[in-house]
Formats: sequence, structure tokens, C-alpha cells
Amino acid sequence: MFKGAMVAIVTPFKNDQVDEKALRELIEFQIANGTDGIVPCGTTGESATLTHEEHDRVIEITIDAVKKRVPVIAGTGSNNTAEALRLTKHAYEAGADGALIVCPYYNRPTQEGLYQHFKTIAESIPIPIIPYNIPSRTGVNLMPEMVAKLAKIKNIVGIKEASGSIKQMSDVINLCDKDFAVLSGDDIFTLPLMAMGGAGIISVISNVAPADMAGLVDAFAAGDMVRAKALHYKMSALIDALFIEVNPIPVKAALALMGKIKYEYRLPLCKMAEANFEKLRKIMVNYGLI
Repeated sequence: MFKGAMVAIVTPFKNDQVDEKALRELIEFQIANGTDGIVPCGTTGESATLTHEEHDRVIEITIDAVKKRVPVIAGTGSNNTAEALRLTKHAYEAGADGALIVCPYYNRPTQEGLYQHFKTIAESIPIPIIPYNIPSRTGVNLMPEMVAKLAKIKNIVGIKEASGSIKQMSDVINLCDKDFAVLSGDDIFTLPLMAMGGAGIISVISNVAPADMAGLVDAFAAGDMVRAKALHYKMSALIDALFIEVNPIPVKAALALMGKIKYEYRLPLCKMAEANFEKLRKIMVNYGLI
């Protein structure tokens, strides 16, 4: 259902307000460069700093701007099930094509608690759901065996896997049916994951270099491994630079350098250290982005 190179799109701010004009322009930039799906209000979208009203509005803007040209998978996760239910219900009613739901963070639920969380949402709202496993941020790892159990629920259709473990990705693919979409949450794992049978990527680098990530995925699908590997290695240094500080700080700085958004965050996120900003700028110059 969901595959290819999808972007975890940033939320641009201007004077501490969501910059609707810039967001719509970013979406056009993505679609024009071959991106296969737009994912608003994820980690890269600074969802943790948005008010509930802003969160809903960003999803509404995205759905309106995309106009069904590609899927919109709305980030609707929360650290409590009731709030995730509300966010997911809104996304469904607004017309999103799917919901990306991060594992509940801070609580550190058991595997059974994770199962009940996702099961409750899936049985309450008839929208395709992709759990998002990112233990470095949530404090809990959704294990492959539990992913396989969740995959038996009709509208849980895939997973965004960002554990950082190729072995875990391999186990998830092996345990789940072939139509269950295993998507990388780490740009650098896109090619190896697809080689194991993964469906694609929800990408950070696509914010700034969408044509290259889309090109890698398309080349792999066409059996052109020479081009796919060339793009993998081309993007490697830029991927490293985009994580020189915590995401989404560097990618928003990169977009600001490209003139696409204001260089603005919500506290506790802040502008990059000057030395890191200069490293990022030099890599972007070498890449040809600025």
C-alpha cells in the first residue's frame, strides 16, 4: 500500500507560527522531484513542539496541498492512547491516506502494552496504520515478534523501522507477510533494507535532495543496482551531516541555506552550533545544493 521514497517533511515556522506558504511550497518541491508520499507531523516535523491545534492544521494543509497526487501519512502518535486516538481520528476525518503512530514514549510500556495501544487505535479508526519504532527516542523497542502479531490486524499495514538494527529489520521482514510494508526510518539503510525485501523509506534527506532518494528507490525497483549504489554513496556524507546534531535541527538549517524556509525552531530545539553549521554548509556546497 505504501512504498517508495516518502519524506518526513519539516514544519516551517515564521515568527513562531506555522508558515503555511512555505509548507505548501515544500510540498510542491517534493512532488515535482518524484517523492512518493508526504509524512507531516513526525519527528522531523517537530510534532512534539506543536500545539494540538497546530498539529491538526499542519495535517489539513498537507492534505489540501497534496490533493491526492501522492499518499499523505499523518503523524498521529502520542505518549498516551487516548490522545493518539484523537489525533488519528482527526487525520482520518481530514482525509489522510494513512497514520504513522510512534510507540508511546516515556511510559516505556511492555510489549503487551504496545500491542494493546496499537490494537485499540486500529480497531477504533478504519485508517491504514504504520507503527513507528524508534527506541532511541521512545525508550522502548517494538520487537519483531510483536510486529508480526500486529501485522495480523487488518489495517496495520506496515512499520517504520528506526531501531538502527539491520538484523531487526531482517527479522521483521522474515516474520511478516510480503505485503506488509517495512519502511526504513534511517536514510542510510534504504538500499540494504530494500535488498532484503523492504518497501522503501520515510526519509529526512528527501527534504533537501528528494530527486536523489527517489532515484535510488526507482533504480532499485528497475533492477539498476549500479545507479542505486551510486546514489547511496553520493548521499552518504550529506546524510551524516544531516544528523550532526539531533534531527530536525540540521535539515531545517539546510533548507534555510537553500532559501526554502526561515531558520527557525521551537524551543527546546535551537539553531546549530556555528562549527557544525559551517560543516553542513560546506557539504551542501560540495553536493551542489547551494
